[in-house]
Amino acid sequence: MAPKKTASKKKLTVKKPSVKKTTKKSATKKNATTKTPRQSSKEILSELEGLGTEQVRKQNRKRGAHDKQYGVKLGDIRKIAKSIKTDHELGLALWKTENIDARFLAILILDGATLSMAEIDDMVQSMAFDRIADWFISYIIKKHSDKEALRQKWMNASCPMSARAGWSLTAERIAKNPEGLDLKKILDRIEKELVPAPPLEQWTMNFALVEIGINAPKLRQRALKIGETLGVYKDFPTSKGCTSPFAPIWINEMVRRQA
Repeated sequence: MAPKKTASKKKLTVKKPSVKKTTKKSATKKNATTKTPRQSSKEILSELEGLGTEQVRKQNRKRGAHDKQYGVKLGDIRKIAKSIKTDHELGLALWKTENIDARFLAILILDGATLSMAEIDDMVQSMAFDRIADWFISYIIKKHSDKEALRQKWMNASCPMSARAGWSLTAERIAKNPEGLDLKKILDRIEKELVPAPPLEQWTMNFALVEIGINAPKLRQRALKIGETLGVYKDFPTSKGCTSPFAPIWINEMVRRQA
């Protein structure tokens, strides 16, 4: 007897509702559309003004700053810069205001690599506060591809702020890459120019003297003698735990630490 045929059961397929996969690319695109709107220089200035204090304004004036400032703590300026990240156009707009706090912020958000030598030269000459200059040197100039050309130009500058930048770059090069520098000739010039130099220039010229004393053992005694004879910063008030800027003290202390 033939076996009885069993009707085959059709397998039912349940179609799942399609879920659109979110890729990294689409997520990025979505985030881009919800990006925080860019602030204007006017809005930034208003924010800085609200953060200013008389205590900071007083400290800045004591260090030689003019009154075009709000007196914002540098920590607060860094927080604003962190939220903005890089915004070259905004940085240039803030720089043009000549406001001290705005310029501190501008330095942190500028795309320094895109600045031309001429732009950097003009910006340095426009400075009137040495703390702004030192920030600009550290954050912009020392990272710029043309810093050596600028150094050479500024070593013969009549503008004290440009000369300050030139000697700062020279001190850095003595410490990190002295090849090609005539250190004896630099000492000759320091010996002749340190005392009569304008205060803005004198400060970083002294840095160069100290760096030679620390990093060029064969010239150390001469650097110490120049510092001792000229006596620049010998009576400089120094806080407890800090090293005096008087060259002989500074050189000997750094050599001791490296021993």
